[in-house]
Amino acid sequence: MTGIFAILNATEDSFSDGGKYLTPDAAIWRAHQLLNDGADVIDLGAAASNPDAIHVPPKEEIARLAPIVAAVGPGQISIDSFAPETQAWALTQNVAWLNDIQGFPEPALYKDIARSHVRLVVMHNVAPRGQAQRIDTDPATIFDRLFAFFDDRLAALERAGIARTRIVIDPGMGFFLGTDPEVSLTVLRRLDELKERYGLPLLVSVSRKSFIRKLANVGVAEAGPATLAAELYAAAKGADWLRTHDVAALKRALAVWSALNAARKA
Repeated sequence: MTGIFAILNATEDSFSDGGKYLTPDAAIWRAHQLLNDGADVIDLGAAASNPDAIHVPPKEEIARLAPIVAAVGPGQISIDSFAPETQAWALTQNVAWLNDIQGFPEPALYKDIARSHVRLVVMHNVAPRGQAQRIDTDPATIFDRLFAFFDDRLAALERAGIARTRIVIDPGMGFFLGTDPEVSLTVLRRLDELKERYGLPLLVSVSRKSFIRKLANVGVAEAGPATLAAELYAAAKGADWLRTHDVAALKRALAVWSALNAARKA
């Protein structure tokens, strides 16, 4: 069964829900709601990563995260951060996952990661560092970029003693791949090639992203059905984890999809 990462943004300016869960009480309430809806992991971020996001210093990021982690408990928490200082703090909290949109480029943190039991979501990003940027890329060469990135980064993590069994790979979607929607569509169509090359679990995050909204000609508030179509397609292509805003809808859709798929194989 495909697992679900629930998106929870304790931020001012996330593109979809900025400001809704900025206070600890609101974020804690939302975390419990997402778990009740069927989330396997709460992917908790306190600094937005869209191209227009305002920089949040690690000290402030940690201050936003700490009360939520304490209230929810670390066992089902993923910390979504590309700041090494925030990642180092998260390791002291024994969270279950770290999710880095830069794919963990800082070797200085590898020793502490190797000593821990944390699982990693290693994400590809066409921007060299930091949040997403508006970069034009070519659908014809995007897999060359993906293969070069993951070949290099996975080798570095393994050399540091971080077992492959702790790693999930994420190709990135939307602006993390490029400005042209066709780049994201190309990667979705060829997800099975990533699984075949690396033999690792795959996480896909398309929820409400700009390329989905552009294709469906809808705003953020109306992007649910279009998101769900892309998420089920990703599951069919082998995604092991889906990262989403709308856990309840995805959970129900996956139950039906799984039942139909099982019947087809019987």
